[in-house]
Amino acid sequence: MTTYTSDTALIVVDVQNDFADPGGSLYVPGGDTQVVPAVNHQISQALQAGASVFYTQDWHPERTPHFAIDGGIWPVHCVAGTAGADFHPDLRVEGPSVHKGAGGEDGYSGFTMRDPVSGEEIPTGLASMLRAAGCRQVVVVGLALDYCVRDTALDSAGEGFDTTVLLAATAPVNLNPGDGDDAVEQLHRAGVTVR
Repeated sequence: MTTYTSDTALIVVDVQNDFADPGGSLYVPGGDTQVVPAVNHQISQALQAGASVFYTQDWHPERTPHFAIDGGIWPVHCVAGTAGADFHPDLRVEGPSVHKGAGGEDGYSGFTMRDPVSGEEIPTGLASMLRAAGCRQVVVVGLALDYCVRDTALDSAGEGFDTTVLLAATAPVNLNPGDGDDAVEQLHRAGVTVR
């Protein structure tokens, strides 16, 4: 069980239609039936304890090196302003959202993006928002475990936040078999608590 306090931030990663809806272009199995209800439960617990809730959203242009049509590995997904980029309709939204990749940047973390040409890391502003809210602890949930949740949690720990990932409130894409298990191992090695 996770204990929330006023200095905790719950980060809800990318619970968007393209990931959480079976009709989405990059559906994560269980996103709608397991992850959304589990995330909503965590949001309720966090708010009751006076914790802060933040959200991230992929917010891509129509063409980006992130997509397979432009040399990346992913189908077109979460294009800014489309239904696929919207939060899943059953998700409880109770805080600000940070958009990722709006300028065609690559990357998965809610904290940083990479310039597709120079490779330079660009902060999203999430770390500043957490510090402004007085947060010292971070709980990460959402989609998907083996990409955006993992990288958000790793960056959170790297920023000095005491970071936890809740497995019951996430699920892996498993583009390659075992990717979810590998993500958990990476998180453990980085000092992230996985429950």
